Amino acid sequence: MPDLLLELRSEEIPARLQRKAAGDLKKLVTDALVEAGLSYEGAREYWTPRRLTLDIRGLTARSADVREEKKGPRTDANEKAIEGFLRGAGLSSVSEAQIQSDPKKGDFYIAIMSKPGRAAEEIISDVMPGIIRDFPWPKPMRWGAASAQPGSLRWVRPLQSIVCTFGTEHEETVVIPFSIDGIVASNVTYGHRFHTPGAITVKRFGDYIANLEKAKVILDGERRKDIILHDARDVAFANGLELVEDEGLLEEVSGLVEWPQVLMGSFEEDYLSIPAEIIRLTIKTNQKCFVTRPVGGDALSNKFILVSNIEASDGGKEIIHGNGKVVRARLSDALHFWKRDQGDLPDLETLEASAKKFGLDLKKPLDQRMAKLDALGVTFHAKLGTQGERVERIRAMAAKVAFPLGADYKLVDRAVVLAKADLRTEAVGEFPELQGVMGRKYAALQGEDAVVATAIEEHYKPQGPSDQLPQDKVAITVALADKLDTLIGFWAVDEKPTGSKDPFALRRAALGVIRILLERRVRLTLLPRITSHMGRIDTDIGKAVDDNDLSRQFDLLSFFHDRLKVYLRDQGARYDLIDSVLTPETDDLLMVARRVEALTAFITSEDGKNLLVGTKRATQILAAEEKKGTVVADGVSENLFRLDAEKELFAAITKASAEASAAVEKEDFRSAMEALSKLRAPVDSFFNDVLVNDEDAAIRANRLALLRLIREATGTVADFSKISG
Repeated sequence: MPDLLLELRSEEIPARLQRKAAGDLKKLVTDALVEAGLSYEGAREYWTPRRLTLDIRGLTARSADVREEKKGPRTDANEKAIEGFLRGAGLSSVSEAQIQSDPKKGDFYIAIMSKPGRAAEEIISDVMPGIIRDFPWPKPMRWGAASAQPGSLRWVRPLQSIVCTFGTEHEETVVIPFSIDGIVASNVTYGHRFHTPGAITVKRFGDYIANLEKAKVILDGERRKDIILHDARDVAFANGLELVEDEGLLEEVSGLVEWPQVLMGSFEEDYLSIPAEIIRLTIKTNQKCFVTRPVGGDALSNKFILVSNIEASDGGKEIIHGNGKVVRARLSDALHFWKRDQGDLPDLETLEASAKKFGLDLKKPLDQRMAKLDALGVTFHAKLGTQGERVERIRAMAAKVAFPLGADYKLVDRAVVLAKADLRTEAVGEFPELQGVMGRKYAALQGEDAVVATAIEEHYKPQGPSDQLPQDKVAITVALADKLDTLIGFWAVDEKPTGSKDPFALRRAALGVIRILLERRVRLTLLPRITSHMGRIDTDIGKAVDDNDLSRQFDLLSFFHDRLKVYLRDQGARYDLIDSVLTPETDDLLMVARRVEALTAFITSEDGKNLLVGTKRATQILAAEEKKGTVVADGVSENLFRLDAEKELFAAITKASAEASAAVEKEDFRSAMEALSKLRAPVDSFFNDVLVNDEDAAIRANRLALLRLIREATGTVADFSKISG
């Protein structure tokens, strides 16, 4: 079966777009071929800075013939209906249609439409121009004289050539004939821009990839990454160092080169006085280079690893020299930022009001930056005011959170006041990724308590599902206060996530709150804090609201519930078990997790399975009778018992309910489940021996009240009616 080779070669494609673009090309082409009636054995995509390549193996040479029957109207239908049928079927008269008889419906027309199969070459030639023209680049461009014409080709960078060959392994391949905006598909590609820029004629993928490698182009992006990583490790090891690995940078650098050459540069050791985070980001952001450190050490060395796209005749000396000059210039700027941030601001007298508001010491550099942040009125959000106003709100929320966590409020308040101060530092202005990190370093330099310094950095955590959580109670308190203020604030001004859009990362903030509460075992009732804090925000922004309308507050709580369900489901919990313990008012999320954990263990046991069956039967009967309006007694009367099974069930419920309630009070949900499991036998006996719908209305009402006791007893732990099984 024939194979298809496709290459789209252009000017340099941004590294961040290459992998996805290659995947998009594979999906678009294979989907189009399959839709046209072809099949294939396998397909793989490749990419370099200058080309997207697709290798499709075992493509069928021709699509199958298609025979289709189209049913028409009855033979005695009106003329317009028959004419419409003929047009749709492509027939010129009813004589070209067939007639079929149906004993019930009578005679009707049938059109037999045959579509002959098409050669794969014809299909490929038809679908490729549209795929190329409509390719989903995020920001395509037009170029050259043709760009002035309406409908001219748009591509991420100027498209230069197309390779499209088709054929079997043992026969001559053919070029699929198509063109787009003057670029004609051929069997000619080109090698490395500098080393081997000449034309290369190719037949199929095997000689294509081999010839490219001879022309100093490594087509496989994963292989380029592997070469860079291992060569970088080897170069570092040869110099008594180890590479500080960075997967994101490795992915980017592999998309910048077609023929990777790993070299080592250096800078003056004096620059090592700059924090390692700044050095690493400076070198990574500006020069796409890796840093190194002594083997087994934490501090960085003054050697860096760079990756060139050229195999230089001088062994890379000039490349190293050029990169070194830029790195030193950037580090000189970084050293300047680092020193400036430790000095006094020039206009301290203008900051006294802000300093008084937050209890700041203007002799300390970080305090000055916080005062400056407030004095400048830096906007946090147009509807939610300034950063200074936000810090005041976070302080208020932290006060509501610190006590249940057992955190030292003075340390919490100091950490909150300084948490955003590094936003006014020059280091964070240059590298926003370092917010929090630099705050911690500057706090330590001015003698803050270590717990406060740590909280300044960790209050942003976790940044995602796999990020570390804050450790200390003070850091946990500040992290919760910050995230809760963010969520409550945006809910107050109706800036909630919609669909896939979440510009303020509110889903991430909610997941952060949930992870902290559950993984750090924090007991915190959310609804009172949401309600009081939203009231404060409404007052701050001058929003008039009905104090009795809690729809926004419950909507935010529901948002937490949705995130909690996703989190617990990822941990292996069943959705029905989560739903059985969640009510719209549930706001102690740790207790939800603990109930689900206990319920999961119980419901999979034999006692749990049997009790579930009996309980669901009881609740379903009760619900059906309640819906019909059947009288249910207000309480159970022992005088109306007629059978031993009734007496035994009532005694068992009374005992189990008391034990379960006591266990729930102690938050011992496993013991509560064990107490309820003792209901299994009496419930089974009751349904075996007792007819609930007795002819005597009083006895029936009493027995229904007994069923209600079962529902109430199990309801202390969960709503068993929501549990499947």
